[in-house]
Amino acid sequence: MYVTLRDRPGSDEPGGAGRTVKRVSSTVVLLGVVSLLTDVSSEMVASVLPLYLTAAVGLSPVAYGFLDGMYQGVSAFLRIAGGYAGDRGGQPKWVAVLGYGASALSRIAMLVATGFAAITAVVTVDRLGKGLRTAPRDALIAEASDPKMLGRAFGVHRTLDTIGAAIGPLVAFALLAAVPGSYDSIWVVSFAFAVIGVAVLVLFVPNLRTAAGTARIGLRRAFRAVAGRSLRRPLLAAGVLGLLTVGDGFLYLALQERDDFAAVYFPLLYVGTNLVYLALAVPMGRLADRVGRARVLVAGHGALLAAYLLGALPTGGLGLTLAVLALLGVFYAATDGVLPALISRLVPDEARGSGIAAAQTVVALARFASSVVFGLLWSLQGPAWSLLLFAGLLLLAVPGVAWLLRGIDSTEVNA
Repeated sequence: MYVTLRDRPGSDEPGGAGRTVKRVSSTVVLLGVVSLLTDVSSEMVASVLPLYLTAAVGLSPVAYGFLDGMYQGVSAFLRIAGGYAGDRGGQPKWVAVLGYGASALSRIAMLVATGFAAITAVVTVDRLGKGLRTAPRDALIAEASDPKMLGRAFGVHRTLDTIGAAIGPLVAFALLAAVPGSYDSIWVVSFAFAVIGVAVLVLFVPNLRTAAGTARIGLRRAFRAVAGRSLRRPLLAAGVLGLLTVGDGFLYLALQERDDFAAVYFPLLYVGTNLVYLALAVPMGRLADRVGRARVLVAGHGALLAAYLLGALPTGGLGLTLAVLALLGVFYAATDGVLPALISRLVPDEARGSGIAAAQTVVALARFASSVVFGLLWSLQGPAWSLLLFAGLLLLAVPGVAWLLRGIDSTEVNA
């Protein structure tokens, strides 16, 4: 990984004006470290939450589907607000600090949250914090990066983020192996990692002013940028694909039900997915920069389709389980950083955070609906047939989305 101390590589480098420097800004790396620490925290919780809610708390698939939908989608309510706040003030760092701080507090609140309502409230606070911070953080990444290298920059950030996402379940696994059922220890250690992440953000990430800092974008102008023609097709595509994306927890629960492995190993499923994501995040970002971000985004959903089909098979085993985890990792590597990289070039610089937030909001709301529907289907017909139904719908949707996004990479506003 290459790092430059400049926050916007390019014209002031020795060797000629406008020379492209193929390095990743130090701001991107620092934000990646913040995400690494935060994801250790969040994935410790996420990797045990499906099992905790269904086995320890005793939630039904419908109730878990609702809560998983909250986990996936409630952040939508603050994503646009967070993006606009970062754009309006031109200093998205402090908006991100508020979001990271709220999520950190939710970790320790899990100690006293025992009923469905209390756990729902804690999950809501955590996801609202994520919604508030995500777009300002991604706007900082885009602002600090060479426009021609956005895929690589987001790939580097997502790589560091995913290192944390791989470590978190391992920590949770070690705690559960040492003291079976010790969920309280997971909440406490998770809180400690989250606090360290906030400290790194406050103390070390530069207070980089974005392009909107001088433009002072108004609400009407931000709305026009988000609702403009350039974003209509990608937002529609993101919504359709989000509706057909089943939450990881459901897939992992389906694998456990089929293969009947010990509950203590459940967090390791997240590790498998995250290791593949870790290995592919930067290569996928580079590929997206080279062949087109829309193409890579659509192809990633082909991997998700394959994961559904393998997860729905009546018999499994270690090989098939690993294949599902690998396909999920490919899916996330091809979509998670590629979507904001695509969107950030389709809106004016001063509305970048709002544009990214709009796409993330559409995805979050769509996945909320997807989780609720999938939970109902699971209760009615079981996991296998539900996965097959979603696979069939996704198979129909992918060609349509590919047609919808044709030529979108050549219409960049900021090219």
